[in-house]
Amino acid sequence: MSNSKGTTPESSTDDDRYAVAVVGGGPAGLTTALYAARLGHKTVVFDRGGGRAAMMQDTHNVIGTPESVSGADFLSTAVDQLRSYGADYRREFVTGIERVDDSFALETTDGSAVAERVVLATGFTDERPEPPLPRTGRGLHYCLHCDAYMFVGESVYVMGHSESAAHVAMIMLNFTDDVDLLLRGDEPTWSDETATLLEGHPVDIVHEDVTGVRNGDDGWLEALEFADETVREYRGGFAMYGSEYNNGLAASLGADLNDDGTVAVDDHGRTSVDGLSAVGDLTPGHNQIPVAMGQGAKAGLAIHKGLRTFPKSLAELEAEGPVSTSDAPTMAAGPGTETSEQASTGDD
Repeated sequence: MSNSKGTTPESSTDDDRYAVAVVGGGPAGLTTALYAARLGHKTVVFDRGGGRAAMMQDTHNVIGTPESVSGADFLSTAVDQLRSYGADYRREFVTGIERVDDSFALETTDGSAVAERVVLATGFTDERPEPPLPRTGRGLHYCLHCDAYMFVGESVYVMGHSESAAHVAMIMLNFTDDVDLLLRGDEPTWSDETATLLEGHPVDIVHEDVTGVRNGDDGWLEALEFADETVREYRGGFAMYGSEYNNGLAASLGADLNDDGTVAVDDHGRTSVDGLSAVGDLTPGHNQIPVAMGQGAKAGLAIHKGLRTFPKSLAELEAEGPVSTSDAPTMAAGPGTETSEQASTGDD
């Protein structure tokens, strides 16, 4: 994107200008935006829709949230909260971001915007095995720590041929003694040491590919059919084929990436690019909603402390004189503010 196209700091209207722009509408991004909005910064979330959280049939491990709440309902409630504090929520896909002076110019599928700070919360995409497959969330799962509890004492499969697949299969023995590792016709790619570990654990390795799926009346998986015409009963299991990190925007801005494709950040979500943060599944760590929300909170607080006007520094006071009551704008009554300069001071 060139400076002559779209919205630039010089050509943008007040409606297009934000203190904080969050790209991604999952738990991490929405939490960051909530903190930024409540701390008085004009905030927008750009969300293309979908994502891992949106696909959840049930919400697990989130204190205060009933497990019957779906991912879609969980996110919808969060968006309502954001809007109640004056944040904008735009269902748009961000196609490009460019640094322009001290701001960022964002281009989307439906418009453009300028922001002083940008937070990337674009997550990753789970690599799906080839069909036939059980229904996602009804026998096909991707998060061990979210869903292992659902299969205590049940027959469980792990699909995959990698180191991670082998280790997840052995980890599942903490929850059930009936675990199969499904290679689906692929050759194992795990190490000799892992092969020795597998030999010492009661994990049944199934080499044949899956040819059919049997579901119950409730839609849950009941059994898988295999190429050798055998049928094995399962309550559910996990697909372990890796992830593709949605790091294109970060890379285009020159942010440092880790070897696995995650964006390198400090403890407050700050990247190697000044003014650019990253949170959630796009960064290293556990891919869990509470973890993502914690990262979002820390990033939001760090951004606030970088944008807020007060307290003035000693150098500013010496140059500009002491602050009077009229100099302190405070936050406007009601949701939202016009600019980041009206930010509250918050707590240290």
